Amino acid sequence: MTVLAILQARMSSSRLPGKVMADLLGEPMLARQVERLRRCRRLDTLLVATSTEAADDALADLAARIGVGCFRGSLDDVLDRFHAAVAGQGAGPGADQIVRLTADCPLTDPGLIDALVELHVAGGYDYSCNTLTPRYPDGLDAEVMRTEVLEAAWREAALPSEREHVTRFIYTRPERFRLGSLVGEADLSDQRWTVDTPEDLALVRAVYAGLYPKNPAFGTEDILQFLAAHPEIAALNRVHRRNEGLERSLAQDAAAQQDLARS
Repeated sequence: MTVLAILQARMSSSRLPGKVMADLLGEPMLARQVERLRRCRRLDTLLVATSTEAADDALADLAARIGVGCFRGSLDDVLDRFHAAVAGQGAGPGADQIVRLTADCPLTDPGLIDALVELHVAGGYDYSCNTLTPRYPDGLDAEVMRTEVLEAAWREAALPSEREHVTRFIYTRPERFRLGSLVGEADLSDQRWTVDTPEDLALVRAVYAGLYPKNPAFGTEDILQFLAAHPEIAALNRVHRRNEGLERSLAQDAAAQQDLARS
């Protein structure tokens, strides 16, 4: 069995443009996340998937500098970008399982990703994630799917949200696909560790400054202890909601369905 992890990245974030290249202790945020992902035991290949837009040339250059593969495809049809990468135009053939990750999560947990892959394979699931029952901090999200399931989504997904959010076609059809769920013991879903706003970036920079110099492999428990000791840092980004990007995509779905009804 071969596991391919695809890390989607772009410079054109609507809320914080260029965030994936933001400085994080002297390295771009994307490079810091790749550094953490290389500690995963269950990932055979890691690939950055970005767009063909000129603004994303910087991401391709960074990937080459840090020695990670890079595939370039559609900016807006992220599902097509993933499918093309898996089809062999950048990753090579033979991947049985695909792990989807996003490049705005520089506090990602390698052990959690490994545990999700193990749950997915042991259970024989079509798709597995740690967000169906959200109990982990926002920013530790990970998904795993069989290559054939991604192929089906690519062929059949039609709504804007299903093309932008790679796996939405899959996890909204539990009657068709066998879904696995990794559920955290404690409910930490109020913690926000992703980077979408300046406040998010300030929190992540503070965590790295406080933990990385002494322990570059700091983990989730280290972060929780640090934030508990520094509540003023933990409070920096509490104003923002989870899944705001998906909410915008669902609004596009509604508009597209209205256009279809009028035609």
